[in-house]
Amino acid sequence: MKKTDWPIRWDLLLRYRLIEIIALWEGRLTTNHICHSFGIGRQQASKDINTYLRELAPDNLVYDRHLKGYVPAENFSPVVTLGHASEYLDLLARQEHLSDTFETLNISLPDSTVVQGPHRVVQPDVMRAVVTATRHGRQLRAGYASLAQPGISQRTLEPHTLVCVGHNWHLRAWCETTGEFSDFALSRFRGEPEAVRLRSRRTVHQDDEWNRELTLVLTPDSRLSKERQDIIATDYGMTNHRLELTTRAALAPYVLSRLGVAVDTPHPDPLVQQLELANAEQVGRGTLHQQKTVKAVAGLC
Repeated sequence: MKKTDWPIRWDLLLRYRLIEIIALWEGRLTTNHICHSFGIGRQQASKDINTYLRELAPDNLVYDRHLKGYVPAENFSPVVTLGHASEYLDLLARQEHLSDTFETLNISLPDSTVVQGPHRVVQPDVMRAVVTATRHGRQLRAGYASLAQPGISQRTLEPHTLVCVGHNWHLRAWCETTGEFSDFALSRFRGEPEAVRLRSRRTVHQDDEWNRELTLVLTPDSRLSKERQDIIATDYGMTNHRLELTTRAALAPYVLSRLGVAVDTPHPDPLVQQLELANAEQVGRGTLHQQKTVKAVAGLC
């Protein structure tokens, strides 16, 4: 059954995802996992597991009487997840966030901690205006503080997408002042932005850098020893010491910055940089030169 053929309610999808993640990455799933995570009764949790097995993935789980729980079958194949370890780690991170807010929350997951950096401050009225303008294809008028010029400038933006980079958010939008599509950090809007009734004249379809796809070819830093390069290649699941990532041209500098890949001025210590871009010429210097601006917008520097 194709994933798109299954109309799953949001609450059920979250529970089915938990079933797959816990079974795959912990090796044992019980109704307690679902009961404690969602505050539902054992009967409903058992029904969720049975429905998952009957309707979505009949061959994914096997009940182990010795362990008194479900274990992944030998031919386990994810249906509502991707089967990546990051999904389990994200679950641990969410547990920590929720436990900090709700002290009595009882989720049966192992102890974990998440190293957090400071979050940029985004005001609710800014977010509301941005969401309204983006969702309905309307113009956004706002004051904006840019590192490129002093003071607050009044901007008329035509936004099309909210972008998350780590813990920071920015808006991809056409700017009447500059006459081009740019990125605008939500933390740098000033005053109370207004989503006006005027429709945006420029949409995502006119944003060439957003619609252009790039393939980034990453390799271990060539300054490292063969043994160290092998370790890094294994870290990233490289094939023949090469990892290919496909991304939008507008987002490529963010990807490289988050990976610590500095193209023009590599870090002097290869143990710090670890990776390098093998196809810089094909990617295009114009795209790569955006890294300094991108770092400022995304809060990476």
